[in-house]
Amino acid sequence: MDLRNVLPRLEDFTIQDLIPLAKVMFVIFSAMVLVWVSRRLIGVLRFRLLRLMKPRSGADKIELEKRATTVSGALKTLIAVFIWIGAIGVCLKQLGLDVAPLMTGAGAAAGIAIGLGGQNLARDVMNGIFVLLEDQIRVNDVAIINGVSGVVEELNLRTTVLRDAEGVVHVFPNGAITALANRTRVYSCYVLNFGVAFDSDVDKAIKALKDIDLEMRADATFGPMMLEPVEVWGVDQFLDTGVVVKARLKTVAGKQWDVGREMNRRIRNEFRERGIALMSRWPQILASEDPQPGTEGTVTGAAQVQESPRA
Repeated sequence: MDLRNVLPRLEDFTIQDLIPLAKVMFVIFSAMVLVWVSRRLIGVLRFRLLRLMKPRSGADKIELEKRATTVSGALKTLIAVFIWIGAIGVCLKQLGLDVAPLMTGAGAAAGIAIGLGGQNLARDVMNGIFVLLEDQIRVNDVAIINGVSGVVEELNLRTTVLRDAEGVVHVFPNGAITALANRTRVYSCYVLNFGVAFDSDVDKAIKALKDIDLEMRADATFGPMMLEPVEVWGVDQFLDTGVVVKARLKTVAGKQWDVGREMNRRIRNEFRERGIALMSRWPQILASEDPQPGTEGTVTGAAQVQESPRA
């Protein structure tokens, strides 16, 4: 660097030269304040959003909370993007840069980008909008996306973020989602498959299961999680060491694993006390042709164990 060219510039430097820089700093500060205010306002409007959604849906408070959290999060991101785009344009203008040619060039570049690969971005955003509008999934829902199960941590216009039971984060572009299942929409179910030995009375085992269900629904901890009495579908299959009895529990959304695990524990203890023998050996995987929902699973000596992404 030639210091002889720099020193004269420093000698000619005046307070007027600080005005554009001060304006830029003011614009940046204003943008930060606007983003903070917008987030606060959306947080306040979130309660209004809950009131607007309530008459249109029979969902409970938890369901409405999850939907409001999802929509408000998307709005915060969208507004922040617009604020910072405007702030950058104003800063460039204050620094003496002609924004019009830049915008023209940006428009041309955007056109080329759309022509080369922007279709994927547009598809991601459009699919994200439909996911939000149709209320397919919400933040904190347990969902299966393209075969991956986990808790929805983020739901943006372009991507959906899941965290599985091992803590691994999976990011899906919304346009690449081909299969989506929501396991905690309004209510959830836990399917029980427990094996009873041939020398044991199946009717006695079903009676014990219903008694356990009555005890759990009267329990202060598990009772509020259970929406209906256990639905016993009956003997589902004959195996070489016994028969498989299938039943289903209907619970509050997201509580099926808590209820199911407690039911498994009580089945094991209660059957032992009543002298009901469980199957001593069973296949690792049981495939059922039962057309009723939620029939797949494994068979254990007591009851089906369903994997929870919250484990």
